[in-house]
Amino acid sequence: MLDTTTTLKRTPFFARHAALSAKLVPFAGFEMPIQYEGIVAEHRVVRAGVGVFDVSHMGEIRLAGPGAAAYANRLVTNEVEAIPDGRAVYTPMCLPSGGIVDDLLVYATGRDRFLVVNAANFEKDLAWIRDHAPAGVTVADESAATAQIAVQGPWAEDVMARVYGDRVRGLGFYTFFEDGAGDDRRLISRTGYTGEDGFEVYVRVPRALETWDRVFKAGGSAGIRPIGLGARDTLRLEMGYCLYGNDIDETTNPMEAGLGWTVRLQKEDFIGKAALVAAKREGSRRTLVGLVLDGDRIARHGCEVAFQGQTVGTVTSGSMGISIGKPVAMAYVSSDRAAPGTRLELRTRGRDTPATVTERPMYRTGSVRSPKPRSAL
Repeated sequence: MLDTTTTLKRTPFFARHAALSAKLVPFAGFEMPIQYEGIVAEHRVVRAGVGVFDVSHMGEIRLAGPGAAAYANRLVTNEVEAIPDGRAVYTPMCLPSGGIVDDLLVYATGRDRFLVVNAANFEKDLAWIRDHAPAGVTVADESAATAQIAVQGPWAEDVMARVYGDRVRGLGFYTFFEDGAGDDRRLISRTGYTGEDGFEVYVRVPRALETWDRVFKAGGSAGIRPIGLGARDTLRLEMGYCLYGNDIDETTNPMEAGLGWTVRLQKEDFIGKAALVAAKREGSRRTLVGLVLDGDRIARHGCEVAFQGQTVGTVTSGSMGISIGKPVAMAYVSSDRAAPGTRLELRTRGRDTPATVTERPMYRTGSVRSPKPRSAL
C-alpha cells in the first residue's frame, strides 16, 4: 500500500480495494488499483464472465441551459446536438489546429449534455470547456459528487438486470437511462472500454459503496471479480482503442488516428473543422495501425518501427495480447507502410522484432460483436 502521507486522492470505493488487498498505484492523481489477483487472470475474467472496474477517477461535467446542446456540438467533432435523448456518443474534442484536446463521451440528457472526460486531463478539459462556453450555458463540475463503476463482460447484462431490473436488457449499445433525484440520481449506460458487452454506472457518492455491494452480490454465482487498471489497458489495447497521452494527444488529429468516423465535416461548424477539412483533403502522412508481433517480446511506448532497416514510425502502446496469444501494439507509421499485412520491424530491447500490420481491432470475438455465451446466473 502507498505511503499515507501522499496527497493522492481516493475514490469512494477505496475501502473495498483495501479490503481486497489490491495493489495500489498513483494514476491521474488518484490512488488506484492496478490489479487484485493478477492482470492475466483479471483480463480473462472480463473476456469470459464479468468484472467490475472502479473508474471514479474519470471526470464528469454537465452543460446546462438553452444553448447547451448547440454548444456541445460546436465543442466536439461528432454529432451530439441532433442525437435523441438517451443516446451517448464517443467523440474527440479538438484544438483549432485539429489536434486532440481529449476524447470523451457525451450523453444527451434532455436539453443538457453530460460529458465524461479523461481523468488525467480533467483540469485542462474543464478550463477549455469553460473558456469557450457562450452566455447562457452553465458548465458544472459534477466529479466530486459522482462515483463510477464499469461492469464488463458477456454476463454483465444478467448481473445488471438483477440490480436494476429488465430495463437494462432493453438498452442498445451506447444508449442509457438517467433517473432519480438528489443522492438517488443515477445514470446507467451500455458502454465500455473492453470490447465486451457491459455497462457504466454513475451514482452519487453517498450511494457508491451500496452500489458496489449490490453489484457484487448480484454477480456472485457468475464469479464476478474486481478488475484493476492493468487489465483495463490490456483489454482496450487488443481492441485498438486509443489511450489519451499514448495514442492520441494535441499533436495528433482524428484522421491519422483512425477516428475519422467520429468527425462530422457536414456540421455547420465546430472547433478544428477547417484544419480537419484540410487534413482529409490532403491525406495523412502517418497512420495509427495495429501490430501483431512475432515471438514473445513486448514493444513499449516509444519503440522505433522500421521497414527494411529504415525508421518509419513509433510505437504508442504495446503489451501482451492475452486473448490473442501474441504481443500486440499500436504505432504511427508512414501511411505508405500502413496496409494490413505489411511486415515491419520493432526495435525492442536492442533487437529487431518482426511484426505484421493488422486492422484494428486486433481481437474480434468479444461479446460486443459475437453472441453471448449462456449465463452462469
